[in-house]
Amino acid sequence: MGELMKTVGEALIDILEANGVDTVFGIPGVHTVELYRGLAASKIRHVTPRHEQSAGFMADGYARVSGKPGVCLVITGPGLTNTITAMGQAYQDSIPMLVISGVNPRATLGHGRGRLHELPDQRAMIATLALMSHTLLEPADLPAVMEQAFLTMQAGRPGPVHIEIPTDVMAQRIALGPITVAALPRPRADIAGVLELAAKCRAVRSPVILCGGGAVSAAPAIEVLAERLDAPLVTTVNARGLFYRHPLSIPASPSLNPVRELLAGADLVLALGTQMGQTDYDINNDGGFPPLANLVRVDIDAQQLARGPGATLSIQSTVNNLVSDLLDELSGPRADNAGAARAAATLDAVRGSLDAKILCEIGILDTIRDTLPGCIIVGDSTQAVYSGNYLYEADRMHGWFNAATGYGALGYGPPAAIGASIAEPQTPVVCLAGDGGFQFSLAEIGSARDIGAKVIFLVWNNDGYEEIKNYMLQSGITPEGVTPSAPDFLQIAAAYGVPGRRLANIAELPQALRDAVAHPGPALIEIHQHHTKGATA
Repeated sequence: MGELMKTVGEALIDILEANGVDTVFGIPGVHTVELYRGLAASKIRHVTPRHEQSAGFMADGYARVSGKPGVCLVITGPGLTNTITAMGQAYQDSIPMLVISGVNPRATLGHGRGRLHELPDQRAMIATLALMSHTLLEPADLPAVMEQAFLTMQAGRPGPVHIEIPTDVMAQRIALGPITVAALPRPRADIAGVLELAAKCRAVRSPVILCGGGAVSAAPAIEVLAERLDAPLVTTVNARGLFYRHPLSIPASPSLNPVRELLAGADLVLALGTQMGQTDYDINNDGGFPPLANLVRVDIDAQQLARGPGATLSIQSTVNNLVSDLLDELSGPRADNAGAARAAATLDAVRGSLDAKILCEIGILDTIRDTLPGCIIVGDSTQAVYSGNYLYEADRMHGWFNAATGYGALGYGPPAAIGASIAEPQTPVVCLAGDGGFQFSLAEIGSARDIGAKVIFLVWNNDGYEEIKNYMLQSGITPEGVTPSAPDFLQIAAAYGVPGRRLANIAELPQALRDAVAHPGPALIEIHQHHTKGATA
């Protein structure tokens, strides 16, 4: 096929489509309209949020569930700065996100003459939290730049990438030949490292496997490895649901003392695709995570291997490749290391260590899962989500994720839930958000209504920022600034044409969920922590 002459905006859409992009999130403006020239004739769906930050969070939720990069189109200046928070969350949680922004004409850049939406140096600003940030100064460079962007997002540790296109470049015509979709290189350990790890595995009697978000795609092989080693499986927040009700599964936070005791007593801890950062391993900030005598870390990112606790062996590899190669070396009968007994004892100890309020909130999460099997629960930063991060077992991959990890952005839940629903439109998605955090992105109820997203907005109302209020009290500080008023959420939902229900008793939750799922679009349910009977112990 010969070359075609297309505008940069039209060519961009062709390149996105060739790379498997089926959805983009954004709010068009005069600084991006030329990027939309080819969109209507493409197979790509455009979703319009109410705010560019929500565009980024929608892209995040979509990427987590679909496994494909989330793509945003945003204007220069405020459009991009509004998206920064979502990019920060994606960076911390290793989520592939492509943010394509406008920027003012090339001849004006850096002059500071007060152009509309002008920033002193937009690319330099965003480069601090993007894996790559590039200004497309030469129109003909577009195919090569986009190929580099997709490689950067996905070949190593995933994360956000930013491409800015000056407005005078967008409409220029370029010759677009066959589009190259690069094969992603996947790091693989050298045989010496695999053999060393295999020798360690044969010599141990109390191994434990830690799984982070980087282990998700390798779950079936990890399960085989765990059974071969008879090793309990501890899953961090972003890996919950990988081994639902498996006798070796421990869906509990390594920040909890019983899990730490299990790890401290292990003669091998195999950490697969986990950053081992504070929000998974020291959420209470007590500094109590124990030293591990024989820690082996496996990560796609060499830099990440150099951070966190020291390891006796560090292996740069995808988890898929490493586990596959390791299983090839571990033939013979399965080990007998009392793995199921150790897992069960740890879970019993975890439940015994949690207070009645947390256990009550976990029970509510279990009710959601059991009422809506296979649902996805997307959380904001709110008390019931914190409890679930301590101990909650989703019944599916990507069945539990939230913003209370890594960057910890409020307002994440509603738009991320919409993105998840776009990725799996037939799956019920429950957005669990507090009354404070929900107001950060309350208008996204309208976005959900526009596209018919099957999202149940489950509002956990405790009259403000109760988690922060309690922290102030525990610290001897008089609470201040923690009681922002909330609207009547049911009336807000009704204004958008969305059905809503306020629960008088938590026993009403299963039927309320079933009624919400039966509705063709979004719905809202409110639980008041202090007025809904049974919402707290």
